[in-house]
Amino acid sequence: MHNLQNIQLINNISALLESARKSVAVAVNQAMVLTYFEIGRMIVEEEQNGQERAEYGKTLLKDLSIGLTEKFGKGFSASNLQQMKQFYSSYSISQTVSVKLQNTDNQQNEISQTVSTKSETNLNPLSLLLQKVDSEQNKILQNFNLSWSHYLKLMRIKDLNERKFYEIESFKNNWSLRELQRQYDSALYTRLSLSKNKEEILQLSEKGQIIEQPKDLIKDPYILEFLGLPEKNQYSESDLEQKLIDKLEHFLLELGKGFTFVSRQERITFDEKHFKIDLVFYNRILKCFVLIDLKIGELRHKDIGQMQMYVNYFDREKRFEDENKTIGIILCQDKSKALVEYTLPENNDQIFASKYMTILPSKEELKNLLEFNNDNN
Repeated sequence: MHNLQNIQLINNISALLESARKSVAVAVNQAMVLTYFEIGRMIVEEEQNGQERAEYGKTLLKDLSIGLTEKFGKGFSASNLQQMKQFYSSYSISQTVSVKLQNTDNQQNEISQTVSTKSETNLNPLSLLLQKVDSEQNKILQNFNLSWSHYLKLMRIKDLNERKFYEIESFKNNWSLRELQRQYDSALYTRLSLSKNKEEILQLSEKGQIIEQPKDLIKDPYILEFLGLPEKNQYSESDLEQKLIDKLEHFLLELGKGFTFVSRQERITFDEKHFKIDLVFYNRILKCFVLIDLKIGELRHKDIGQMQMYVNYFDREKRFEDENKTIGIILCQDKSKALVEYTLPENNDQIFASKYMTILPSKEELKNLLEFNNDNN
């Protein structure tokens, strides 16, 4: 049986080994992605030198597949090589990047010759690759921080701004491929765009989601397809709440950055009257409580008044001086925009009403909402 000192040492060494393994995995993954990018570049440039591009391209991929499979085994089918080619084309600065890469009349031969003498220069092929490209292209290569599987998904996104957004968010939030797929399927980018003007939408593609004020946290609608509930209100508010607790990890992902769960059915009492707040969270980025009230059916003005009371109570009785004001979110199946606007004060930045959906909407539905929002900005 280990003594306490040995247990601590074992834990410390274990943590070190786990960290080392992760670092190695990241390095190996980045090397693979960089290599595939370079293979794609070589294929594109070779095709551009072909006289009959379409036919030559098909023959080239087939010949490469046979030759590389003989040398390296699986992973180099014609379809995989086509994906590498597409990867390079998708992530190049422009379609003319191959011209910018050619600093001599025979750039490809120069790289091959330099790589062949790498033992004399003590540089590996990837290091040489980074030296050969210009500064802008170098920056692109060094920013490949996701797995190859992530990039296979990302490069299928046609809208460049949308693709950039999901790439940034995947890296910042350490999304697995499954989480990336879910956020894309639930149209996170489109939903965040609904409440933004054109400049703010562009910022999403350049910096990802930036949370600086309460409205930056809010989505409309929230997509709760992971609950497995029917689209219509054939369930109670308590059923909805229980499902959210059962799938808390999924719900936290849908809520977004910085959320931690505090309590459910939080009871507050004054004048011998008792009230219960459905769900209480805390957001570490904005340093404030976030209260969530669940409503089946259409939002009523008294629901907004009730949330206002909850928020006021938390601000006066719960929050510390160094914390920001409490935020209240009412999740409902339907709402009147006019009712919300006229019930809340003009300078409201604490109470929000958002729809929720228990099935994934079509991209067309969300695009229509986005177009409507832009027309009214």
